[in-house]
Parts: sequence; structure tokens; C-alpha cells
Amino acid sequence: MNAVLQAPTWPVDRRGRPLRDLRLSVIEACNFRCGYCMPAEQVPDDYGLDSAARLSFDEIETLVRGFARIGVNKLRLTGGEPLLRKRLPELVARLATIPGIDDLALTTNGSLLAIHAAALHAAGLRRLTISLDALDTGLFRTMSGGRGEVSDVLQGIDAAVRAGFQSLKINCVVQRGINEDQVLPLVEHFRGSGHVLRFIEYMDVGTCNGWQRGQVVTSAELRDRIARHWDIQPVGANYRGEVAKRYCFTDGTGELGFVSSVSESFCGDCHRARVSADGRLFTCLFASEGTPLRGKLALGETGFSDHLGALWSRRADRYSELRGERDAVSGRHVEMFLIGG
Repeated sequence: MNAVLQAPTWPVDRRGRPLRDLRLSVIEACNFRCGYCMPAEQVPDDYGLDSAARLSFDEIETLVRGFARIGVNKLRLTGGEPLLRKRLPELVARLATIPGIDDLALTTNGSLLAIHAAALHAAGLRRLTISLDALDTGLFRTMSGGRGEVSDVLQGIDAAVRAGFQSLKINCVVQRGINEDQVLPLVEHFRGSGHVLRFIEYMDVGTCNGWQRGQVVTSAELRDRIARHWDIQPVGANYRGEVAKRYCFTDGTGELGFVSSVSESFCGDCHRARVSADGRLFTCLFASEGTPLRGKLALGETGFSDHLGALWSRRADRYSELRGERDAVSGRHVEMFLIGG
């Protein structure tokens, strides 16, 4: 009689949450200086140009294999701006073949995407998320710290489609008094395109952006604005723990998403870990300190994955549920450009 195969037992944290999703930064540098993430007055132009401290491709592959052994099946490459990492398609090709990783994605500001889209798709990347906070040329340039052109991003989106990418996710961080007037033009532009436009509440990630709650435009407010122009209705989540609440246009012309970390916490289903480009593990987007992993890679796949499981089992993060309480907001948070969104 054949033995019955037992499903593997994955580690869970102190709140019973498994680890399914890894956000991996491949570079801490960026060619933009967006005010909500990496403001020019706080971060010099030459920041992050020393590659010696970054994990090598060999180290990254070992690290991802270790995470896959304890249940991670979704891997998202982030930055900084990941397309600044030299030979990135080579890394993608290596990661795309790791057993257990069945969802490989990348988040980018899109400014360099036209150059790299075809090579990334050929290497095995299948999902892209592109940050786009404004369609207005002047406002986009201002919001990128005077370093970006919206035409480059739109060309990158077109190039990605030609390369074979389907249903891109387009992320817009909305800040009151800055780019609120771009919401409806963005909806009009992407409705019917096959891409999913997602609006993200401005979050208190890091400390250099000077976040204030009054700058937040809630998802509920945005939904009401959009609903005055187009009929939309809620759609069920694709999977448990999906961060964006889904809505579709009733005329069948597409889908919208709303990420509401400030007004509607989703800590209870958070199964994401983040690793910085220098190999530090952060178990919350709002963490203040990371745990170095680089020295543990020498343990080998099994030893390293056991180490990761032990770290995850001690996790108890729930910052968004505690936002506003003194203990939750004390100290510094890791900057978004070090661990991605």
C-alpha cells in the first residue's frame, strides 16, 4: 500500500498567520525622489550607489529557496527602483525556477520599463505593478522630485503589453491637496484597458516624509467620488489576505482596487515578510529594526529555513491596528525605499 503523503506543516506567527508572501528589495537606490517615499531634501542623489553591501545573486537565490521551504509561494521584487539593478533579468531567470515560487512579480516606477520589459518577460517574470501618481505632466514631474516624465511611464506600460504582460496593476498613492485631482483622469484613462488601477492611502511608512493624518484621503472617500461618475460594485477577494479591496465597473469595463492600511487595518490576515537589499528581515512594513539574515545563509537550505521559521514564529506585529497608541508610534520606522511597499 502506498504511503499517504502528508501536507507540510508551515510555521505560523504568534497570531496564527502563516508566511506566504516575500517582498524582496534588490536595490536601495532610486532614480525618483517622490515626497512620500524618498524626498529629495532628505535623501541625496548619490544615496545607495555602493553595491558592495547588497546581497549577491547567489545569496538572493539561497535566501528565496529558504523562504520557499517554509511556505512562501509569492515573491515580489522591489527597491528602491529594481530596474536599476544591473543584470536583473538574469536574477529573474534564476528565481523563476525555484520550486514553490509560483507567483513572481515586480514593482517599478516604470520609467525604465520600456528598455527592460521584453527581457524581463523572457526571463520568466509574469506580473508587474507600476507606480503612477499623476497623468498631468507637470504634476508628475514635481511629484517625482523633478526627475521623472509621465510619458516614459506610459511608454513602459505599452512596452510591457507588447512583451506579453497582461493585466498590469497601476498603483496611485493619493495625498490630499497634492494629486486628488488626478483620481478621475486616471480612472478614465485605464478603464477599459484591461489593467487594474489601485488607489493607496498615504501611509506613515518611514519618518522622512513628514506624514500627517490630515494628508490621507480615505478609500471610502475615493470610492464615493468615483461612484458619482461611474457605477461600481464590490467584488470578492482573489485570496485570503489580499490587501486591496476589489471593485468592478458594472458596465464590464474593468476593475479598481483600494488599499486602506490607515482607515481599515488588514493586520489580521497579513502574511508578508520583507527583506532589504542588504539582507535584513522586516516582519512589518512599519517595523523599526530588521534582523540580519546574510550571516545565516551559510547554514544551508535546511538550516536557513529552520532559522527563518523560528524568526517568523516569534512575530506578533499589528501596527495598523494600534496606530495612534503611544507605544505603536514611538521610535523610527524603516524607510519605504529600503524595503519596498
